[in-house]
Amino acid sequence: METLFSILHVVAGVFIVGPMAILPMTGMRAIRAREAGQVQTLAKSVSVFTLLSLVVVLFGFALLGTSDHNSFSTTWVWLSTVFYAVALGLNLFLVVPALRSAAENVTTAAGSAATGKVAGYARIAAGSGIVSLLLVAVVVLMVWRP
Repeated sequence: METLFSILHVVAGVFIVGPMAILPMTGMRAIRAREAGQVQTLAKSVSVFTLLSLVVVLFGFALLGTSDHNSFSTTWVWLSTVFYAVALGLNLFLVVPALRSAAENVTTAAGSAATGKVAGYARIAAGSGIVSLLLVAVVVLMVWRP
């Protein structure tokens, strides 16, 4: 069972957490191109993939439950969980609302066409950048296992 949960955890991580980290950056490109519909769709997609990433956590805990040599008290396990929880919160409560707001701003032309700036763009960039760094830290911890 440990091998099965390990495979499911890694595959789900690649196909669910990958888009969770990359789609906000695609949203920034859509904002610059003034494609409000695409930004709105990406906001919804980021929200869905972020919530789906909980499946990766479930597989991770299932893997932990079948492991003889790791437990939640192992430093890299609880630290990975904390980093993931912060990334989840940033995506759901900062990046997704900023994407939705940017879609509205692009639609109503609230952003300045001359400068190309749209309200919320900086929040999306900073939030998604931090989320990506946190997710990279999780991967490093899981491979390195200090």
